[in-house]
Amino acid sequence: MGFPFYFKVGVVFLVYSYVLYPVLLKAMLKKKRNLTSYPPTAVVPSLSIVIAAHNEEKVLREKLDSILNCTYPQQQIELLIGIDNSTDFSAIIAKEYQHKFSSCTVYEFEQRQGKIQIVNALVPKAKYDLIVLTDANVLFTQETLTYLQAPFNDPEIGLVDTRMQHYGLKNTGISMPESGYIAGEVEIKEAEGKLWGAMMGPFGGCFAFRKACFEPIPAHFLVDDFFINMTCIEKGFRCITQKEAVVLEDVSNDLLIEFRRKIRISSGNFQNLRRFWRLLFKFNWVSFTFFSHKVLRWILPVFLFPMSFHIIGHNQATWLHELLYYFLLLIPISFAVDYLARKQNVQLIWLRYPIHFISMNVALLVGLFKFFGGIRSSVWQPTKRHQ
Repeated sequence: MGFPFYFKVGVVFLVYSYVLYPVLLKAMLKKKRNLTSYPPTAVVPSLSIVIAAHNEEKVLREKLDSILNCTYPQQQIELLIGIDNSTDFSAIIAKEYQHKFSSCTVYEFEQRQGKIQIVNALVPKAKYDLIVLTDANVLFTQETLTYLQAPFNDPEIGLVDTRMQHYGLKNTGISMPESGYIAGEVEIKEAEGKLWGAMMGPFGGCFAFRKACFEPIPAHFLVDDFFINMTCIEKGFRCITQKEAVVLEDVSNDLLIEFRRKIRISSGNFQNLRRFWRLLFKFNWVSFTFFSHKVLRWILPVFLFPMSFHIIGHNQATWLHELLYYFLLLIPISFAVDYLARKQNVQLIWLRYPIHFISMNVALLVGLFKFFGGIRSSVWQPTKRHQ
């Protein structure tokens, strides 16, 4: 008895999206000549920074200080801070900076809105065409804004992503596998942008876009960054990563917290797929990157878990079946060994990479079910800071 068709399809999707596609991008990037770069220029545009904050007192002051410490001319920065019904000292901290910034406005929302509603409310109020959307826990370097705005000298550029670097990595949790995964994503997205201007979604912690690209995000959506990115592409603009525009983030270390966050993102991904599915049938480079990088990964769990049940439930005397069977057997063993080792203060970090991959795909599947169940609110609690 051979493997069923869905099994073979799942293997192809898995190998192609996670292995062959990144290798293909690297090969194409290596062959391409005269890659465009975007160094800073002497003349810089004015820009508006938008921050939505709910109970961010642990990080907000450090974030605002990092903006103040930028070498970018402060008189050319407008800062819009939306305080989303915070019950801590976020509003007090934000108002302190109205005296430090030449142009800072704090908007207090008495009822909980969620990030997306805050963004929808504040972006239209921005004075400048260049919008920097950033989270309260993502810190700027002195040169972040200088490099982030540089590509917009090209009128075809609609959105520019930063390069996320992580601090606070610990060997006690999931932060190292998560950081490694994100580093790989940075490389893929940079290549997509350089090759075709079709970078598939910025890291939501900090990116910039033209105000002309912005459309109000549907109120029930859970993922704003991908929506804004694909809207830019729909309007004919290019989306890229500016690797020199570095920002710093405290990466998640708790597996359960990260699992819940990925469920939310997964549900939001399928919302965006329903909104932008027509781009898959343009049969251009956008279609290619959207399908190869995102859609395949989003639907892969639909194949992975029936594949696992097939391996466990069917006894086939082939070397491949036995190999896959013992691989699946190692997954719960990895969880158990890692748990017991940590109880003894022994950190087996290498075991957490397969655990991270499995949990990510389980979260994708749970998010798909939540999407089918209907999502009526975009309000969520921020990820716990400094885990």
